[in-house]
Amino acid sequence: MSSGTFKIGCATGFSGDRTDGVLPVVNTLIQTGGQVLIFETLAERTLALSQLAKNRDPEFGYEPLLVDLVGPALGLCLQHEIKIVSNFGAANPPAAGRRIKALARERGLRIPRVAVLAGDQLTNDAQRDYLRQRMGPQFDRLDIVSINAYQGAAEIADALLSGADVVVAGRVADPSLVVGPALAHFGWRIDDWHRLGCATMAGHLLECGTQVTGGYFAIPGLKDVAGMDDLGYPIAAIDDSGSFSISKATSTGGLVSKQTVKEQLLYEVHDPAAYLTPDVTADISRVTVTETAKDVVRIDCVTGHARPDTLKVNICYQGGWLAEAEISYAGIQAEARARLAAETVQKRLGTQLKLRIDLIGASSIFGDDDGEYLRRQTPGRSRDIRLRIAGAHPQKDIAEKVLREVTALYTCGPAGGGGVRTSLHPRLNTLSSLVPRDLAPASWHFLE
Repeated sequence: MSSGTFKIGCATGFSGDRTDGVLPVVNTLIQTGGQVLIFETLAERTLALSQLAKNRDPEFGYEPLLVDLVGPALGLCLQHEIKIVSNFGAANPPAAGRRIKALARERGLRIPRVAVLAGDQLTNDAQRDYLRQRMGPQFDRLDIVSINAYQGAAEIADALLSGADVVVAGRVADPSLVVGPALAHFGWRIDDWHRLGCATMAGHLLECGTQVTGGYFAIPGLKDVAGMDDLGYPIAAIDDSGSFSISKATSTGGLVSKQTVKEQLLYEVHDPAAYLTPDVTADISRVTVTETAKDVVRIDCVTGHARPDTLKVNICYQGGWLAEAEISYAGIQAEARARLAAETVQKRLGTQLKLRIDLIGASSIFGDDDGEYLRRQTPGRSRDIRLRIAGAHPQKDIAEKVLREVTALYTCGPAGGGGVRTSLHPRLNTLSSLVPRDLAPASWHFLE
């Protein structure tokens, strides 16, 4: 426990993020006396995909890029006593922990003490009976892949205080990756709602990686950001009062400003006075944001209130098959030909399955699944159109008809279609619910 400034860096914002941002963050932490490196690698469906991978092989089901992320950092972090905390355990934290220990052996490093969190996966009868009662008959109709509760920071803090070098979690709330280390560093009470609210918003600013350092912010000519090819990942410096600042790895591109921080503060926040997490109800309704130096922004006046009595749960289940097919039309009457092609496919498939039609280059991003926007739009004069037709159905053979009908447009017209690409994938759907905390207790243990 310490009262000094606590520095924590984040080197990824999701599964599939860039992997070359790790070393600049680690080197900056070393240079500035930083204590913790986090990786945030989960999204709503990532866990279901990981669970399917674990079903195929019990030694997988964790972040596929685990070695690429941890490999460059592990030796330096062990040498400089920088703790690693991440949710890259996904559906299989023990296997991820074993892989990290094996990586240390392969590279002749000290074998780290790895703590593994558990309790997010809801698999027992009592948990499922509760969800069945809450959700009604639809629950038993779901072909469930995974059920996970968003756990909090307490177990992360306990593991670090017990000497963990690496903490591997599955589904914890993203900001908890910062709250847990802050709890351990400062020795805050688990019900110090003000400080937990502050640390939660620091975690919220870090959790999406380079969104707060200019990546998702950039709009040429309106919000220019230099060095987009070498964006620096963010670092938070938190003091014992809970106030904190955000900066980025040194000698990297990107931007940390009042504007980038404000955008990320509000990202996915429905009620600024009541941002619900497993640890606290954070409150940014009176927040102040101040630029104190180049690429350094201080955040004050965050607070927090008592945490919710329930935990959010995501239920991922098999959603049938998604068929997608594309074909291009260019030149004279390109859009008219693409519209005729879509109309032809719709008529041939009839009511067998619902289709989504996108005219990429004229109408796609703002279209909806019912096609109302497309019907209301006056045809333009686009000379380069990519027609996308997608359909979902529980039966694979029905979904495949979309692919065959679009492929047939090569010669069945209209004129000049080309460049057909098709794909067929199993679909994952998600439902969310709530469960009482005592129904989903979290725990942790050292991987010996």
